[in-house]
Amino acid sequence: MTTAPIFLASAVIITCLVASSALAQDVDVQAIVDGQFALGGNHPMVRASGAKGTCVKGSFTPSAEAAGLSKAPHLARTVPVTARFSMGGSNPTISDKTKAVTRGFSMRLEDTEGDLVFVFISAPVFGAKSPEQLLNGIQLRLPGPDGKADTDKIKAFAEANPETTRQSAWLNARPVPASFAGVDYWGVHAYTLTNAAGEVRVAKLKFIAAAGQLGLTEEELKSKETSFYADELMGRLAKAPASFDLVAILGEPGDPVNDVTAMWPEESRKQVKLGTLAIVSMAPDATCDANTFDPVVNLPDGITGPANDPMFEIRSPAYAISLSRRAN
Repeated sequence: MTTAPIFLASAVIITCLVASSALAQDVDVQAIVDGQFALGGNHPMVRASGAKGTCVKGSFTPSAEAAGLSKAPHLARTVPVTARFSMGGSNPTISDKTKAVTRGFSMRLEDTEGDLVFVFISAPVFGAKSPEQLLNGIQLRLPGPDGKADTDKIKAFAEANPETTRQSAWLNARPVPASFAGVDYWGVHAYTLTNAAGEVRVAKLKFIAAAGQLGLTEEELKSKETSFYADELMGRLAKAPASFDLVAILGEPGDPVNDVTAMWPEESRKQVKLGTLAIVSMAPDATCDANTFDPVVNLPDGITGPANDPMFEIRSPAYAISLSRRAN
């Protein structure tokens, strides 16, 4: 894990925090980030989420169909990509064998007209539908004076908020991924795509692994080291790029667009391939650590995030707080 200096654009941090002032009236974003750090052991110089990760480089090549959905320049020509695979949470020593934790896939598609940033996870849903619910869930899991969380309170919270259990149920029903390149990743939020003709479609975005769903059996899992993903990925990339198809799952009337704990019925929704992301090489941690992957502020004309999704709205201030703490 690198502890290389992080070069901050302080004006961006200030802007993000000012923009969060309205949100602060409803939820304490600082408390959410502090709680995330506490759950992972309060390690210094790491992210509040995705503390353990691997930086990579590649490129994104759009499909012929992409322009029909969005006029974003990143969907019109091949662009370079800086990306980072990660394990969920703020513990940089978490085992790669952990099952009920999302694998993350953050990326920056770089273009002269501006960057496009996505933050995806290995589950189609998030673990909370509102900042308040997220904060309550975090605080319940913090250890008490005896060093342990109150399991009865956690159980009662889950029963009162069943939507918060969908992500863990999804992860527990599937094997531990054998590779960062062998699992699908979802954007969870509903995006609005606008093409050059002004036509608008609401969609959820998903990266589908070309390698397929590579899961480990219990026996295979036992033979793995605590940290095997980085070496596995390095060996894989030495042979060929790790590819993912980006697809837009088109929404229909009635599909929830402001609840990230709600799943869309993908099997009955039209899907359009937007392009292919090819990861070709490993990169130094500092390449990914010099900035933050903010999917709210780094969206080009032609792609917008949800207007009324509270979990999308708190991303910028939360990332700004996490980045500031990581830098000091």
